[in-house]
Amino acid sequence: MGLLIERGAVLTMDEQNTIHTPGWVWVEGDSIDAVGAGAPPAELAAQAERALDATHMAVLPGLVNAHTHLSQTFMRGLADDKPLLDWLSQAMWPVQAAMTPEDVSLAARLGLVENLRSGVTGVVQHHKIVTSPKHVDAAAKAAEAVGLRLLLARGWVDVGDVAESPDAIVAEMTRLRDRWHGAAQGRISVGFGPLAPWRCSDATMRRTLALSRAWGLPTHIHAAESRDEIEMLRQRTGMRHIEWLDSLGGLGPDVQLVHCVWVDEAELNRMAESGSLVIHCPVSNMYLASGVAPLRAMLDRSIPVALGTDGPASHNSQDLLATVKVAALLAKVSTGTPTALSTSEALRTVAGMGGHLFGREDLGSIAPGAKADIAVVDLDKSHCMPVHRPESALVYNAVGPDVHYVIVDGHLLLDEGQVTVLDEASLRAECRKAARRLLSRAGVA
Repeated sequence: MGLLIERGAVLTMDEQNTIHTPGWVWVEGDSIDAVGAGAPPAELAAQAERALDATHMAVLPGLVNAHTHLSQTFMRGLADDKPLLDWLSQAMWPVQAAMTPEDVSLAARLGLVENLRSGVTGVVQHHKIVTSPKHVDAAAKAAEAVGLRLLLARGWVDVGDVAESPDAIVAEMTRLRDRWHGAAQGRISVGFGPLAPWRCSDATMRRTLALSRAWGLPTHIHAAESRDEIEMLRQRTGMRHIEWLDSLGGLGPDVQLVHCVWVDEAELNRMAESGSLVIHCPVSNMYLASGVAPLRAMLDRSIPVALGTDGPASHNSQDLLATVKVAALLAKVSTGTPTALSTSEALRTVAGMGGHLFGREDLGSIAPGAKADIAVVDLDKSHCMPVHRPESALVYNAVGPDVHYVIVDGHLLLDEGQVTVLDEASLRAECRKAARRLLSRAGVA
């Protein structure tokens, strides 16, 4: 018995960007067993436990939100119209400091449901609130409950007011690896999440990089987001962000560089030579007026690029489908080139990078043997019609509410637009009350 998806436009995300219009997908257990064009074989249709009719819909690998801060669902709209450092000091840091583990749990569940509703099957959570182990565990438990795939990049800093000792950082990462890496049938993994170069010492970066590689874990770090941050690191080390990371051995395929707005030609070349992954967060960069990342220059150097929303407090949404349109348009207008980002390239940043981000080969495609992480987007909408090319409709027309089905590990988490894993209305009510109490404690209006 299996699950059949039929009559949809199946975007396989293979090297040729093959699209079956119409096509079908057969899911057995937690994996895709077969894919094809036209009508499914009669014997499969006969034995399907359930058949999902995807007529006028697009079927594609589940989207991956490559960078967010789930706790910030409680901080939307608190610090509009501020540059990065003021945004952090006047709103983010005070509210984060007041959050309880229960607040983190509710905020994370809310953020994960929002991601789910936008076709996301995997989230990279750069976890900033490390007040206690319970605060960190809360995010992982939320992902376990909702059923999404999660890379928990545990944030750390050892420079400044909230510095941790290197031994404390390593001890907590050891605990997280033992407790959570590979949990929830393999859906949850952990990584090191140094927050930013100017907040991390050379010695501790070297130590954690060595440990992450010994354990086979990724390192996920904000880099070159704003000019002010680059200047602060330059005052301490005489180097720019990518230069500094390179000097410590901190570039490579296991390193995820978030933002990379202010990188020069030499740094781009270092990133390309090392195989480092860049995570592009265009809406956040625009919201904070940080600048525009040189996306086309990265792709021309074959630097792998994934797309992230960033936290809801610097995006105000986790709608990854809406974000991919912004990424495409920003690439065009910032270069003055209408071909700066094709629809197939744009889709690959959200639907084809799961393998890079989670370190496994069975994510990011609709193919036999791939994990059954699948999003089905209803394009039978007035704002999408007529659909001449499904890939164009996905990039330029579709938005999160158009997502009809989401499957993770073979489980239907969103079924005909309804969340199956929790009571969404009750969650919203709990979050409203908790957020009010939180802001009162934090003294932030």
